Amino acid sequence: MKAVILAAGIASRLRPLTDDTPKCLLKVGEKNILELTIDNIIANNIDDVIIVTGYLEEKIKNFVSNKYPDLNVIYIYNEVYSSTNNIYSLWLTKESLSGDEMLLMDSDIIFDKEIITKLLASDHESCLALKSHDVQDEEIKVKADENGRVLEIGKEVKLQDANGESIGIEKFGVETLKQLFTIIERKIVVEKNVNQFYEAAFQELADNGANIYTVDTTDYVCMEIDTDADLEEARLILLNQH
Repeated sequence: MKAVILAAGIASRLRPLTDDTPKCLLKVGEKNILELTIDNIIANNIDDVIIVTGYLEEKIKNFVSNKYPDLNVIYIYNEVYSSTNNIYSLWLTKESLSGDEMLLMDSDIIFDKEIITKLLASDHESCLALKSHDVQDEEIKVKADENGRVLEIGKEVKLQDANGESIGIEKFGVETLKQLFTIIERKIVVEKNVNQFYEAAFQELADNGANIYTVDTTDYVCMEIDTDADLEEARLILLNQH
């Protein structure tokens, strides 16, 4: 099992905070977002990490090498980070993941380590963390069947059909991951779809009959950091946990 953290983006909505700091290195209380993420990965006994960098990559590499000198990290640089979306960053990890299971996460979420624990403990080879709440248009929504198998995923899922929000943490088994990269390869190389969200590939995977299941993680803290207000809310959440 290798953990993949996608950390290439510019995070323009958080300027000026991100003028000279990547979003994942913004502090939330005592620690930054990336530090909280890596601590959660290590707490679940995963010590192989792939970080896809882009914007201000040296700052990320310097932080991780200083803070976690013993962590087995592969850095992959997305040199077109300013003109591509996360599907492209994920595609870049293909060779490094060959034959492995993957734990995938975005680098702009703060979350409870138990979310990873629940995904790893799931009987399903491939699954994603689901937060059940009143979803909004801009969120990555999930429609699942009565067994929790993902039928639809993306911002386009109708609000009334959604079981909840995909929070950006997924586990993929070896075979499903191979299928996923076949789809992504076609999207990137043949169709030149470098600006999609990776959920577009998840949708095609589900349409092709692959089994990706939801794991309910509603009871655990998890939130995405997109704005100043999010950052402040995350700080309050962490403060209240201690």
